[in-house]
Amino acid sequence: MTPAQPGSGAPGPVPPGAASSGAPPAWLTELAARAGEMRVPPRLRAPAQGGRFSAVLLLFGETAGEPDLLIVQRGLHLRRHAGQPAFPGGAIEPSDQGPVGAALREAAEEVGVDPAGVEVLAVLPELFIPRSGFRVTPVLAWWRAPSPLVAAADGEIVSAARARLADLADPANRLSVRHPSGAAGPAFRVHGMLVWGFTALLVDRLLALGGWEQPWDTGRQEDLPPDVLDAAARS
Repeated sequence: MTPAQPGSGAPGPVPPGAASSGAPPAWLTELAARAGEMRVPPRLRAPAQGGRFSAVLLLFGETAGEPDLLIVQRGLHLRRHAGQPAFPGGAIEPSDQGPVGAALREAAEEVGVDPAGVEVLAVLPELFIPRSGFRVTPVLAWWRAPSPLVAAADGEIVSAARARLADLADPANRLSVRHPSGAAGPAFRVHGMLVWGFTALLVDRLLALGGWEQPWDTGRQEDLPPDVLDAAARS
């Protein structure tokens, strides 16, 4: 991703101190304003009934003046989505009073994100994960006062990374992955992680919504690694 030109809306490098006030940058407020326009692929559309309600936190921030997005790595022992990169999140509990509360609570529990330093900007259209039966509401937020990332002691999350949007939009980091079933889908390689499945599809939708979409046809296609398949089979 190249530096933004005036009026382009692209999240290029931000001058030092530009976000020191804690206010969300213009590119993110523009993205939030278009949240309701996010196109949901047919395979991710929620059914009329059924499924368990959940939420994930799409937490955008800036590191060294460049936009980034928080991605976590789930533990290999988990019953659902074992070993997969994901966004902080989980099932909505009655005490959460909706998806925003659930997303903030889960981010705090999983990696120590302080809700007081997070400004929620928008709620995106609901998505559905057929494999696990979760109805997922993405909550888009600005990390105005980042807190240290500390994975919970229960091992649900083993690591976390703030992936630069420049890296996520770079075709060099994009590929397609093949499942043994023959299905193929988008994936990213960032921070030593292979981001695939639902998380990769949601990242792709965010980039498209922000006008940073890049073609997936990069000529790179790989099978899912054995360790990823083993973890997925146990989920």
